[in-house]
Amino acid sequence: MGGGKIFQPSTKIRLTNVSVVRLRKGGQRFEVACYRNKVTEWRTGVEKDIDEVLQIHQVYMNVSKGQVAKTEELRKCFKTEDVDEVIKEVLMKGEQQVSDKERQHQQHNMLRDIATVVADKCVNPSTQQTYTVTMIEKAMADIHFSVNHNRSAKQQALDVIRQIQEQNTIPISRAQMRIRVVMSAKEGKRIRDSVMELVASVEDEERGEEYELVCLIDPGQYRTLGDLISRETKGAGEVVILSLKNTQDEESTFM
Repeated sequence: MGGGKIFQPSTKIRLTNVSVVRLRKGGQRFEVACYRNKVTEWRTGVEKDIDEVLQIHQVYMNVSKGQVAKTEELRKCFKTEDVDEVIKEVLMKGEQQVSDKERQHQQHNMLRDIATVVADKCVNPSTQQTYTVTMIEKAMADIHFSVNHNRSAKQQALDVIRQIQEQNTIPISRAQMRIRVVMSAKEGKRIRDSVMELVASVEDEERGEEYELVCLIDPGQYRTLGDLISRETKGAGEVVILSLKNTQDEESTFM
């Protein structure tokens, strides 16, 4: 009884801004009370602390009525009495209960986040100029891109880039990285051909006591090139990033 007096007011306060995730299993309804906007972060791995997601560490049959799921109900439907395991399953597989207005707001924010990532990573390959977020949003509308709230904006940005390229909506490609490769002249002569297979274009190449190359590469080749240099020079060579994104921005880009 004393516990009820202590916790009841706290429960009421903590549930004022609740977002409910609901899972139907074994003919029963199970719910967990979460903080708004935290469910997606948990599902995509952005948030790893479950206590930052949950308003109350409990499994309910009905959150709004405060009806807590009994242990025998958990055992019957989930084959476990471990509340933590049940909560994680509800969080990952359940449906988040949101209003139409809130759903539209989430949709808009996610689309904007995805477009921002794409705009930051990509350029027009012909001009090397960047695209504005608004331009990318229009391209996403043209390809009828559907948002998946269980995946991060970064993950979906790769899908957007691929679909825009496939449908040729606008000319787009990942912005190239500008790097410097340094190693001994002997190693440079020996593995130059292998290095060049990974290079998009050469800006400068010097052969003296050391071999030095300044070039542009596709971001996907950076790890491969780094591994090649490290392996073939036994760690003596180095790959230095000069610029993560090589672009030719002009004032007219920011419209």
